[in-house]
Amino acid sequence: MNIQSKHLARAGAIALLLASGAALADDYAPGFGPNPTLPAPHKSLMPTVNIARAKPWKQGEQPESPAGFNVTAFASGLEHPRWLATLPNGDVLVAESNAPEPHDENAGIKGFVMKKMQKRAGAGVPSPDRIVLLRDADGDGIAETRSVFIDALHSPFGMALVGDDLYVADTDAVMRFKYEPGATQITTPGEKFMDLPAGPINHHWTKNIIASRDGKKLYVSVGSNSNVAENGIDAENGRAAIMEVDIETKQSRLFATGLRNPNGMSWQPQSGALWTVVNERDELGNELVPDYLTSVKDGAFYGWPYSYYGQHVDDRVKPQRDDLVQAAIPPDYALGAHTASLGLTFYDGQAFPEHYRNGAFIGQHGSWNRKPRSGYKVVFVPFDNGKPAGPPEDILTGFLSSDGHARGRPVGVAVDRTGALLVADDVGNAVWRVAPAAK
Repeated sequence: MNIQSKHLARAGAIALLLASGAALADDYAPGFGPNPTLPAPHKSLMPTVNIARAKPWKQGEQPESPAGFNVTAFASGLEHPRWLATLPNGDVLVAESNAPEPHDENAGIKGFVMKKMQKRAGAGVPSPDRIVLLRDADGDGIAETRSVFIDALHSPFGMALVGDDLYVADTDAVMRFKYEPGATQITTPGEKFMDLPAGPINHHWTKNIIASRDGKKLYVSVGSNSNVAENGIDAENGRAAIMEVDIETKQSRLFATGLRNPNGMSWQPQSGALWTVVNERDELGNELVPDYLTSVKDGAFYGWPYSYYGQHVDDRVKPQRDDLVQAAIPPDYALGAHTASLGLTFYDGQAFPEHYRNGAFIGQHGSWNRKPRSGYKVVFVPFDNGKPAGPPEDILTGFLSSDGHARGRPVGVAVDRTGALLVADDVGNAVWRVAPAAK
């Protein structure tokens, strides 16, 4: 085949890939996409520490969006907003939360260092332990009223409304509250629906929940109790997993395992499959291990702690489990090493252009142990026929200032009733709203 024929063949292949919604491997940055190339591990006596010092937005500052979109503050002056949920009447719930006390990162020399890092990053504040309700009654994209919806919780995170029952994932239990449409406050004490793994270590304290579309089941994400099982595998019982719970009987089972720290969960509109974003392990170098976006297959094992990204063995874990390594399946899509991808929602609104329909918005909280820093933005991954169909695209940036400070750190993402994107910013203490610019 001559050179001209090769060029024509490649052009034809590209055209076919584009027509099918796929992308070439060359289109993806290292550590991103469906087939990332992984370097060899790089270990050191001391982990890389490169946290961005928190220096919240000045008056008039805000994140940046692509051309054709506007960013506004849906709400500001919040207290460490972490997670979002949109109610059927358009009200927005915000979990104002942080790690419970005490937890393992406050113990020992490593705990002392971690506590200092958290304070530097803006995460060393007491947990407000509440859910706030925001209401934009006039539809101008700014919440003109707010109220404490539920108080005296215990490091709340995920929220799911099923009928007139509101489920809230505290760090140690799922709580159930009776909800009345239009209510601005719930004062009746909730009931404990089920316990969740917690205890004195509780390394990954955030617990998320999502309801099945028929409202019969809850799916609960529980992160690991360590980086790579250094606290012993017994401390990981019921963790690094997504649980499935029957709401009527309260019977639960492990739906998928080997997921180091799954956070955001969302139903993909075209396939109906459950997807999640997962924070992978640390201290293997700047480029390992990529956080990822994956469909959650019933009964699947995703490797943690014994291996990563399929069957790449982590030899720090002793003893190893060859049987589980052989069973480990690779995730669907890499999101870059140490990006701390937390928030996830699929777009099923109508306000954004067609390109965004059925795709995934992902809140990347940002790295603490990578040089250069990664994350600190919200990205969009296009989907076609229920599968990722291209490289990630920046949708909200500017959280890192030119001098390296963190003006904000995005966490939870949600779509409001108008089809705009909402983003919780726990350092900027705001909820940002991204919407197409008026024509």
